[in-house]
Amino acid sequence: MVVAAVCVLALLLAAAGVRHFVTQPYRVPSASMEPTLRAGDVILADRASRGQAQHGDVVVFDGTGYFAPSAEGGGRYWVKRVIAVGGERVTCCSDSGALMIDGQELDEPYLAPGTEPSAIEFDLEVPDGRMFVLGDNRADSTDSRSMLGAPGGGMVPVDRVVGTVDRIVWPLTRAGAVR
Repeated sequence: MVVAAVCVLALLLAAAGVRHFVTQPYRVPSASMEPTLRAGDVILADRASRGQAQHGDVVVFDGTGYFAPSAEGGGRYWVKRVIAVGGERVTCCSDSGALMIDGQELDEPYLAPGTEPSAIEFDLEVPDGRMFVLGDNRADSTDSRSMLGAPGGGMVPVDRVVGTVDRIVWPLTRAGAVR
């Protein structure tokens, strides 16, 4: 009986350790990341990338005080794509309609065909230690563009990144790596 209790406790501690240090599941709440992620998908965030952001990464971040006024109502964690990081100038849009990073057009193969990169025009420099994030479903996403006038200017501190999304685990028909 004692051995069984010790084994159960060890398994619970191992599961908690994996969730805290290795990977953590999240459910996608909306269509803002379609077609990459769909509402209801269960994703895994790689906790080894906590506090880091690179171009093109799909990240889970704590939006409290930046995207969500409080943690109430389940709006604490957000899933978006990193478009620009500290020190970069992000502009919408070029003459051909593309987003630009430091004057270079951004290739966005993850957008659905015919998707406009942004209906909101902007031209700004991302402060050091921050990131500019957008949903892949630009017509249905609350993201950095929508928060330009809010505290932080819609740019989230990179240290708020909980992890990089690397897999869809549910539903099984969509399970696999996130590109």
